[in-house]
Amino acid sequence: MNDLFDVKGKIALITGSTHGLGMAMAKGLGQAGATIVVNGNSSQQKIDEAVQLLQSEGINAVGYKFNVTDEKEVIASVQKIESEVGPIQILINNAGIIKRIPILEMEVSDFREVIDIDLVSPFIVSKQVAKGMIERRQGKIINICSMMSELGRNTVSAYAAAKGGLKMLTKNMATEWAKYNVQINGIGPGYFATEQTEPIRVDGHPFNEFIINRTPAAKWGDPSDLTGATIFLSSKASDFVNGHILYVDGGILATIGKPSNEN
Repeated sequence: MNDLFDVKGKIALITGSTHGLGMAMAKGLGQAGATIVVNGNSSQQKIDEAVQLLQSEGINAVGYKFNVTDEKEVIASVQKIESEVGPIQILINNAGIIKRIPILEMEVSDFREVIDIDLVSPFIVSKQVAKGMIERRQGKIINICSMMSELGRNTVSAYAAAKGGLKMLTKNMATEWAKYNVQINGIGPGYFATEQTEPIRVDGHPFNEFIINRTPAAKWGDPSDLTGATIFLSSKASDFVNGHILYVDGGILATIGKPSNEN
């Protein structure tokens, strides 16, 4: 049974992994024995700090700075990683942004930026990494989708459009690459307790109350809650799972919700 979920020695590239849920997945896979390739584009210092944090916990980690929306940079960086570290066996397309702007007020340039990072970059990075996976007849690709792959919400039109597109891109990647023993699936996180959500998680904040009431588990997710899904989709245990989006959301998508005065 342990062999089914074994990722020891596997090389995992996680885009946008210097912080937040990307870092949480890096820790989960790293603690299970995988070698982590940290990626970011903001600064080399942030990448170095992330690598040092992982290494301080006994995780084998390295870092590479490149822009996931720049195809030339991605091609060069993937080649460098596979030359210096080894073949990428697990790819997690996690890099993403969100811009909370009502549709009528959103500039086309802002809409395109979100689409470029959240949808086009998984296409670019997967296309390059998959070439080696297909040649080796083995690989795992995990696209980080969202509940917005299924639902809409005020002010997040570009994000929802990108994540809905990423869900369908995941299915189409599986359609084309499953025959090469490459599994492409997605994880759709719910609402998690991260540094970014800390200001709205205080008692009495309307959004905090909304999430607690809307989630059947009646709590925010802890970033470590993504570890099981990540290891499952990265290991032999998911060898016949393809084109699936695994929602880790405390049950939000399972229910229409309840009135605020209902226990």
